[in-house]
Amino acid sequence: QVQLVESGGGLVQAGGSLRLSCAVSGRTFSSYIMGWFRQAPGKEREFVAAISWRGDITMYAESVKGRFTISRDNAKNTVFLQMNSLTPEDTAVYFCAADRRYMPTSSRSQYNYWGQGTQVTVSS
Repeated sequence: QVQLVESGGGLVQAGGSLRLSCAVSGRTFSSYIMGWFRQAPGKEREFVAAISWRGDITMYAESVKGRFTISRDNAKNTVFLQMNSLTPEDTAVYFCAADRRYMPTSSRSQYNYWGQGTQVTVSS
């Protein structure tokens, strides 16, 4: 079984930055792709970013390209999401997700393991 625990959320002003972390335990972390999704109140959970198990392939939603960066440290079983130039539209609960495959995907249904989420609130 794979367990994922997010941290790093909080309240930040527009234009600010946050760095989310997701610690993974239970299986061989380096064999898993990792993704970040978010869900705002009243909206469906949407894809934010994903990274291959080696960290050499990344993908981003158009809405965060150039502002967010996903990375991973396989030695520490942790994936990160650096979020810069935050806007109120980025306010959501952010979830990390994992699945055992090579190529990252933006498809929510392709991820079998999920964390509980961390709240990010951006004030205007």
